[in-house]
Amino acid sequence: MTEAEDVEKARAATSGLVRKVLIGTLLGGLVFVALGLYGDLRTLRASLVELDWRYFLAALGLATANYGLRYLRWQSYLRRIDVHVPHRESALVFLSGFVMSVTPGKLGEVFKSLLLYESRGVSIARTAPVVFAERLTDLVALVILTALGSLSFPQGVPIAVGGAALAGFFLLASAWRPFGELLLRVAGRLPLVSRLAPRLREAYESLYVLTRPAPLVTATALATVSWGLECVALWLLLGALPGGGLTWDASFFAYSASTIAGALAMMPGGLGVTEAGMTGLIQALSGGAIEATAASAATILTRLATLWWAVVVGAIALAILRRLRARER
Repeated sequence: MTEAEDVEKARAATSGLVRKVLIGTLLGGLVFVALGLYGDLRTLRASLVELDWRYFLAALGLATANYGLRYLRWQSYLRRIDVHVPHRESALVFLSGFVMSVTPGKLGEVFKSLLLYESRGVSIARTAPVVFAERLTDLVALVILTALGSLSFPQGVPIAVGGAALAGFFLLASAWRPFGELLLRVAGRLPLVSRLAPRLREAYESLYVLTRPAPLVTATALATVSWGLECVALWLLLGALPGGGLTWDASFFAYSASTIAGALAMMPGGLGVTEAGMTGLIQALSGGAIEATAASAATILTRLATLWWAVVVGAIALAILRRLRARER
């Protein structure tokens, strides 16, 4: 498959962006309605009215700090594969990928690579592994946070083990060349994949560079701290709500385990699965002390401050990027 074909497929996948984001937003709205019904809409509204909204602003700040740390990882990865992009442009490309968080099929995987191709002519096959490495270290970080939170709550061990097994498989394939070469040879013999063999080879070479010990440890450390900040956001919001409040380890577990579950379910943004898991875990880990209303309110506020704030930031970044490129042309 040629680079031109790669680009056309990427553009086709991301076409109708507004429609796809609207579909994701509608699905997210339905999830929030379901949470409201579960927690009793009238009581839920009263809880939100009583909330000190400075805590919500603090949650937004923590989520924004998450994006900043993950941008440092993104820029570091680009340098590792010898792709040099000015900070302003690189940050806009990185943040623009967030707008794809709630689109079907996780199209953000290809969107940032497409934006870099359009502006710098960098091969999509060369930069797509950066996105894969980001997701991989995110998963490893969330597994670490889940394990940390599950020290007192063994309910999360199966999810942590499943996520660790999946992360371990991809890490082994990426970082141990004999295993990676074996998978490439197997893929090259498959009828529907053999045509992609040259592109897979190029992608693997980039991925191999990104999963060397030094970049892997650095990226995982950044991811662990950045996702930990969003765990803290849930802890803060629970403490601010009437009838809420969990220990820090329970909050870390509830957030990270439900996020892993949403990711493994392959839903856009983990919609539905993450919210249901987070609400259920909050109640379960509190021993029933936190009622449905407070658990639903905390979940809604946390998802607004993390997932949906990211979509808003992505939309703004993409609009700025498009305007700058229009001026350059």
